[in-house]
Amino acid sequence: MLDLSILTDNNTLIDRYYLGEPGLSFWIDCGDKKFLFDTGYSDVFIRNAAWMGIDLTLMDGLVYSHGHNDHTWGTHSLVSLFDRRELSRRPQLTAHPLVFENKTHGGLTIGTMMGAEALGRYFDLALSAEPRELAPGLWWLGEIPEAVAPRRAVGKIIDSDGERDDYCLDDSALAYAGPEGLVIVTGCSHSGICNIIEWAGEVTGERRIADVVGGFHMLSSSPEELAAVIAYMKSAGVTRLHPCHCTDFAAKAALSREFCVAECGVGLRISYR
Repeated sequence: MLDLSILTDNNTLIDRYYLGEPGLSFWIDCGDKKFLFDTGYSDVFIRNAAWMGIDLTLMDGLVYSHGHNDHTWGTHSLVSLFDRRELSRRPQLTAHPLVFENKTHGGLTIGTMMGAEALGRYFDLALSAEPRELAPGLWWLGEIPEAVAPRRAVGKIIDSDGERDDYCLDDSALAYAGPEGLVIVTGCSHSGICNIIEWAGEVTGERRIADVVGGFHMLSSSPEELAAVIAYMKSAGVTRLHPCHCTDFAAKAALSREFCVAECGVGLRISYR
């Protein structure tokens, strides 16, 4: 079984009175393991978790979908919370080895705030480009191949070799192979949402898709781009979607004409059995 709670999203559910911000953070219970998937931009996920009765210090692991600020900068507030509480376990941090690259966009720094050395004081670092099973049926997908569509650059990487386009090779996702099929959990899908769905099937061996939850990075998509995604999802057997964060209204509207698109926002809890 897998239970997912949305702690941070651009949207909040009506009549819940939680906080939103343009970022993403999910709390995932899988069997007897608990994971935090991304930390958003600020301490919003911590405040929402407390109101939702979720104790973040009980986590077995933190997973970074990729190294952008709206998915990782909240970690500074998380380790501040750890400093004030006696942890019952030392969590593991799962991420791609390139997650700490110096990323910029439009002259702004958009990479991680805390590097490997600082985070190594709080977490056991498990940096891997290869898929790994984090809990029974729950897979970290590692580096996503371009099986369906090419990656697109988002900003720049600056290092000792100079400046180059950032194709977000560190962008990954989670996939849970449950009784009803795959539940795919994405952060921003810079790897391409179709590539992620395809790779999740390869890694898990499960081709039935129960749900896809997260940011699809479908912003100002052309009609041709929307049509290509819809055509692939149909061929893959997708029926249900929970698009959020970096999926704009036009994309949600187009997807809703073909699939069951469910409401997303802070406070939402979804259970898969």
